[in-house]
Amino acid sequence: MSIREKSSSAARDKKDSLQAVLLVLPGAAGFIIFTYFPIVYILRYALYNYNGFNLQFTGLENFVRLFSRDPEFWHSIGNTFILAFGKLAVEIPLALALAVLLNRKLIGTAFFRVAYFLPAIISTAIVGLIFSLMFATFDGVVNGILIDLHIIKQNINWFGFKWTAMLVLAIASIWQNVGVNMIFFMVALQGIPKELYECASIDGVSSWRQFWSITLPMIGPMFQMILLMAIIGSLKVADLILASTNGQPGGSTEVVMTYVFKYFFGYSGRTPQIGYASAMAVVTGVILAVVSVIYLKATKSMKEAV
Repeated sequence: MSIREKSSSAARDKKDSLQAVLLVLPGAAGFIIFTYFPIVYILRYALYNYNGFNLQFTGLENFVRLFSRDPEFWHSIGNTFILAFGKLAVEIPLALALAVLLNRKLIGTAFFRVAYFLPAIISTAIVGLIFSLMFATFDGVVNGILIDLHIIKQNINWFGFKWTAMLVLAIASIWQNVGVNMIFFMVALQGIPKELYECASIDGVSSWRQFWSITLPMIGPMFQMILLMAIIGSLKVADLILASTNGQPGGSTEVVMTYVFKYFFGYSGRTPQIGYASAMAVVTGVILAVVSVIYLKATKSMKEAV
């Protein structure tokens, strides 16, 4: 290669590198501004008593208060895990089953794909309002249907008790999110070579055995990521609760993100306590990180064992 050709190649490489940097720069800038800057903001104010006006350094006092004098925070953590893992025990298998059924070339599958995915594009506030009206005590559709079918004799106060209210929240969340997970599973299923199923059919392998021996192992990596995203998303749920129960009755359906939100913005008559809310956000972030690490290590160990 001549000197001129080497110079021309180096110029092209520099131009390509500059174009790549310019393409990545807006996304990187947005990531830094909207991700790292808020993290630094939260870490700073977690050490202060700050209500939006007065700033007073208190050191670790917010964390001492959190761990020793605020049982409601840990109650909200417990509710978060109960709601998240309770609904995921239904949502993930249901999404996988729907994906397997709708991945077949049958009449009407396109319609049902769209129908199951539609709830995901509806505002969560609207979803909360819809289910609040459906499960209303006296004029709710659900109570009316159950009475007409003679399943119950009188109206159920769904939002008057913790566990019935949590059940409604779980149903609403499953209805909204199952379609998204179904689409992810369908993407994974469509990446499996059809020849594997054809060979298994020739050998007389049943459909159920094909699912366990071919489908599940082949979608394993995607399954791992789908479940991780679903866990983290479920642990961060807040808007659905704010739009439906708002933590009622008596704060028994409060989850950690709504609890932090109310302290941060002074919601429901509270005085804003930005410093304390920041400390809660830091602890919550650590809990989410620990859950993620445990899940990744557990799934890695399971794959190595297999």
